Amino acid sequence: MASGMTTTTTDDRTPHDLGMNELACEVADGMAENADILRVRVHELAGGARVIDAGVETDGGFDAGLALSEICMGGLGSVTYSPVRVGERNWPGVTVWTDHPAVSCMASQYAGWAIAVGKFFGMGSGPLRAHARVERELFEKLGYEEHAEQGVLVLEGRALPTAEVAAWVAEKAHLTPSALTFVVAPTASIAGGTQIAARILETGLHKMETLGFDVRKIVSGMGTAPIPPVAKNDIRAIGRTNDCILYGGQAHYTIRASDAELAELAEKVPASASKDYGTPFYDIFQRYEGDFYKIDPLLFSPAEVWLTSTESGRTYHAGHLNPEVLEASCYSKD
Repeated sequence: MASGMTTTTTDDRTPHDLGMNELACEVADGMAENADILRVRVHELAGGARVIDAGVETDGGFDAGLALSEICMGGLGSVTYSPVRVGERNWPGVTVWTDHPAVSCMASQYAGWAIAVGKFFGMGSGPLRAHARVERELFEKLGYEEHAEQGVLVLEGRALPTAEVAAWVAEKAHLTPSALTFVVAPTASIAGGTQIAARILETGLHKMETLGFDVRKIVSGMGTAPIPPVAKNDIRAIGRTNDCILYGGQAHYTIRASDAELAELAEKVPASASKDYGTPFYDIFQRYEGDFYKIDPLLFSPAEVWLTSTESGRTYHAGHLNPEVLEASCYSKD
């Protein structure tokens, strides 16, 4: 992956440039070269931007989902398929790990760039964010930036980007459209559901960052999450994919922090610490009349976490799996 690359680090050991865009471009090139096998479609927009459709106008699949997940993490995360035990059921699932959690999860995988061009709207994730650095406050906290010649942006949705969208993104990123690759999959698709399940570590980091913890102290992470069955529409899929993390996700983090810090932090990280916890996400969404921003932002995190201190070797555990809510979400007849 990034072996052999020379990086300069700050005093807090945050690397300046790990070449995520280059790594992600290699994965995207592999998707394009094996488009028929992965059941993806590739086309070029006016201006030269490349679009890889992993589930909008084509079936996509699990292989496409694996590649999409690795692209989201900027090539610095490993993702494999594995069974995940939740209650009495073995679910199809993912195991995800990274030795660069702050960079791969927050500087790449987190969907933090709002792409609004005309009638098109989508939240962008992927390593192009680390080059464009539109989210200035977040990237100043991370102390991370990339200077890429080519960039990859992932979009979750049913609308494929147009040449107008590509030109807008290119301008913001100070690149030409021909230097961009967009990879797109809707939530209600196999690839889309897989890449969301693979956000198991990212949701925990985002929760910790929201709580004011310096995520650069997180040394490594490994997590598992079930993959939901494909839903009949994207709204239902948003419910199922969120619930796989909120009620079925487990995350282990190794952290440069004291016992006192981690003992206090651990109790706040799991989804169960939120006032909105306890029912399927689709029901929560309906309760707030479809206004995503009314939902408690502290809900979005793994069901269960383990935080290990590198200073003491002690591990702090909090949260629990909730098979009943997960079953109701993914296998209800509604």
